[in-house]
Amino acid sequence: MQFTDEGYIINCRKHGERSLILTLLTKDHGKVCGYVKSGNTKKNLSVFQLGNYLRIDAWSRVDDNMLNLKSELITPYAVNFIASADKLRVLSCFCALCNTCLPELQSIENLYGYASNFIKAISEDEWLTNYSYFEFYLLEFLGVGLDLSKCVATGKRENLTYVSPKSGCAVSLEAGQPYADKLFTYPHFVIEKRQQVTPQELLDLFKLTEFFLNKNFFAIHNLKFPICRVSLGADLLAKS
Repeated sequence: MQFTDEGYIINCRKHGERSLILTLLTKDHGKVCGYVKSGNTKKNLSVFQLGNYLRIDAWSRVDDNMLNLKSELITPYAVNFIASADKLRVLSCFCALCNTCLPELQSIENLYGYASNFIKAISEDEWLTNYSYFEFYLLEFLGVGLDLSKCVATGKRENLTYVSPKSGCAVSLEAGQPYADKLFTYPHFVIEKRQQVTPQELLDLFKLTEFFLNKNFFAIHNLKFPICRVSLGADLLAKS
């Protein structure tokens, strides 16, 4: 196997004294994990940081073997996260979800675009909104996306206001009002593709994605939900 691609570092761990096992989220091959010889040196310390964008040449003599990676730094996005504890926490959540949820060497389709938007635009005011889009569409990629097209109780497409935690389907205002305290808020800004979002809208979406990622993926696969992601929205937006 041999290929060339570009992507963002989502995991990096030492292997022996001087080498690394590197994981990247790439455009054409999805999650790629491989061995970088002599990657763990002072010279390369600033290169192999979470979020940095690299070009890689990957190869292995046998398809089942771990890939060998030769890399070149393209854009050091990691520096845009360092000054903010909140941004670093969200980057950790992003990397944890990618590492746990995504398969290796499979195209991740449109999800890559949302991931890229989050990292590339981290210095913009809407950085947390960009991240929320990634989580929402991660659900869809995993095959546990929500059905938000019509009310599960009435079949109507008007006044969609809630999301049922049981079915993952939309619920209209009329049908859901008696049970409002047990339902999630309908994510209008995602459906409408808006970037201007209120803190409450973000908080509501993070509650929704945390619940369904945990219920429909982590619990099903007997995986531990990332600690850094628990109550992320409430913690970050309490400061705003």
